[in-house]
Amino acid sequence: MSSNTTKMAISYALKEIVLEKPLNKITIQDIASRCGINRQTFYYHFQDIIDLVRWTLISDAEKLVKGNKTYSTWQKGYLAVFETIKKDKVFILNIYHHVPREYITEYLYSITLDLLKAVVEEKVKELKLKVREEDKLFVANFFKYSFVGLVLDWIDKGMEMDASLIVNKLDSIINGTIQKALTNAAY
Repeated sequence: MSSNTTKMAISYALKEIVLEKPLNKITIQDIASRCGINRQTFYYHFQDIIDLVRWTLISDAEKLVKGNKTYSTWQKGYLAVFETIKKDKVFILNIYHHVPREYITEYLYSITLDLLKAVVEEKVKELKLKVREEDKLFVANFFKYSFVGLVLDWIDKGMEMDASLIVNKLDSIINGTIQKALTNAAY
């Protein structure tokens, strides 16, 4: 098995086991047994279960926004984040309640910032503006915190609100705001 295939198998095993018991009760032996590997193979790829959780979140995140990093498609990428969180609700809530909150926020920040930097860059080119890199990053970070805050609030409230409504409301706010912020930052 290739290294990435093994990592994915270990990650999948974790997701299966989380459906059966809380994250804080899962052992490396549980994961290794589920994968049909030995403990040393686990340690070859990950330092511990928290490292596995972090890798799983980041790996899943990269798949979610791939191909949806444009001004006209960011909504699909962001909605995919909501849908995946809801689909993996048991896994996400288990992590949410058993690992430091910054792991969830790190996961959300990484996918959101990546998506927003691409959107901001596209808008700068479309408007033919000259904007310093730190100003583009400032705009992307501003929206990153808004996006992540909305997702965390949605998780805290039981994931009940229709995610497409959140994305539509956010879209109506963002449409003019990014353009205005970049125009004001242009030199």
